[in-house]
Amino acid sequence: MSAEAGAETLVARPRGRATYWLGGDGFFRAVVTACSAVVLLTILAMVVFLLVQGFDAIRHYGFFSFLTSARWAPSEADPNVSSPNPYGILQFIYGTMLTSCIAMVIAVPVAVSVALYITNFAPTRLRRGLSSLVDLLAAVPSVVYGFWGIFALIPALKPIGEFLASTVGKVPVIGVAFSGPFFGYSYFTAGVVLAIMVLPIIAAVCREIFATAPLNWKEAATALGATRWEVAKIAVYRPSRSAIMGASILGLGRALGETIAVTMVIGNSVLAINKSILGQGATMASVIANEFTEATEPFHLQALFVVGFWLLVVALVVNIIARRIVAAAVAL
Repeated sequence: MSAEAGAETLVARPRGRATYWLGGDGFFRAVVTACSAVVLLTILAMVVFLLVQGFDAIRHYGFFSFLTSARWAPSEADPNVSSPNPYGILQFIYGTMLTSCIAMVIAVPVAVSVALYITNFAPTRLRRGLSSLVDLLAAVPSVVYGFWGIFALIPALKPIGEFLASTVGKVPVIGVAFSGPFFGYSYFTAGVVLAIMVLPIIAAVCREIFATAPLNWKEAATALGATRWEVAKIAVYRPSRSAIMGASILGLGRALGETIAVTMVIGNSVLAINKSILGQGATMASVIANEFTEATEPFHLQALFVVGFWLLVVALVVNIIARRIVAAAVAL
């Protein structure tokens, strides 16, 4: 039989299911499927664990009662009384979202600008060094950021906070968000620390995306007389907007769950929602870190597990919404 006939026979012969699964394609498919299942099962296991550990508090006070109050008073918990729930967590959800929003407002423009400079404007001999310096920020431990925030950042932010409180804080309506006094430990300080922590993540992803911008687009823009800034805006930034939003999602995920650094600079006020960004408060992660080892009141420890569960839910919901936004941006 000739080589051509043998090749035709091999092409025409259908592979059985057993042959497929024993071959390279089947093995690879099985491996990646197992890896995907591990990720999903891990998330499911975390959810189940948190619900099981917090079941006593959920059964006693109700599943959604934690979301209807901003009153956190473990000392008033009574195992014989189920209403009102002394473990309201609205103020912690508010603090988590507020500090994360402050961080994203600061970090995203700075990170995108840094990535654009490194990939399009920095001298070639400096690009590797600048990239390493930005990436180095991601290697700094959270507790170091916390110490730096207490002893260096808070003194530096005090004039800014006092200025905002004495000017913008006096304006009707919007002044509520900047009302003083400003003592340093605040949502604002925590947001700035978070911004520095998530900046290298966003910048690293944006840098890789900008570096893969098609060269012919840049050359075409240059040939038409565009300046270097116009080339970066037209041929690099605009086609990468959806990728920038994706990088921002990664940074937002880090900001939502950050614990130690935020705990050290936010003030850890658990009494009520403080509407001013210059005021003290707490996040869902910080209250768990602060009270986990001292949870001796009835249902206190179980309530902290419930806080952890809702933190996971908030993170998942925010990421789903952000991905929908990215999908809509790509469609446009």
